[in-house]
Amino acid sequence: MLDILKIRAISLDLDDTLWPIWPIIGRAEKALATWLTQEAPGAAAVFGDPQARLKVRQHVELTQPHISHDMSAMRRESIRHALQQAGENTSLAEPAFEVFFAERMRVDLYDDVLPALSFFAARWPVVALSNGNADVVRVGLGDYFVGGLSASGFGVGKPDARIFHAAAHSVGVAADEVLHIGDDAALDVIGGLGAGMQTVWLNREQHDWTHEAQPHLTVSTLTHLCDLLQAVPPRV
Repeated sequence: MLDILKIRAISLDLDDTLWPIWPIIGRAEKALATWLTQEAPGAAAVFGDPQARLKVRQHVELTQPHISHDMSAMRRESIRHALQQAGENTSLAEPAFEVFFAERMRVDLYDDVLPALSFFAARWPVVALSNGNADVVRVGLGDYFVGGLSASGFGVGKPDARIFHAAAHSVGVAADEVLHIGDDAALDVIGGLGAGMQTVWLNREQHDWTHEAQPHLTVSTLTHLCDLLQAVPPRV
């Protein structure tokens, strides 16, 4: 059960909470493949083969485990390795990544997101908290957030309590005064609970809950959550 009066800040997951991620990744992969076909056809052939692409990623994970939390670095190094494997110019890794990343920043928001962000931001400071590499400013949502932390920038990702505590610290509140909202049961809810936060599981797809610990609240839409938080007036 939420303690609404205790909430002094919101931390908010991004991928699959504010927008569906896999259509975006598919579109970005296609843009990358098109660019590589023109600039580095050997690497394009590697990425065009699902098994070869998987082997490239596994190679990077095995040889550079220190960047496994950083989605941007993993993508860059996968491209670089594919270029190297194909005997092509590895300096193309950075512009190739930028092609991918530009498309990755083109998000299609769920219908409930903008009204919910406006509602949250009028009442509390809102901090983005993501294991992905989305940039809320670049995707056009910067006005609703006072800041953001990502696994790539912070060094560890959810469910590590340190990134949750850093989010709370960034807005000058205690962890138990933060309401964390996210779609991932393990990363967002169990991670947030472990950090001492109140948690909301945004269960858009009606998945079953499989953990012993329970979220403070489960909702299927952000609209429902805002309705439940209506008792909190906007800040003057």
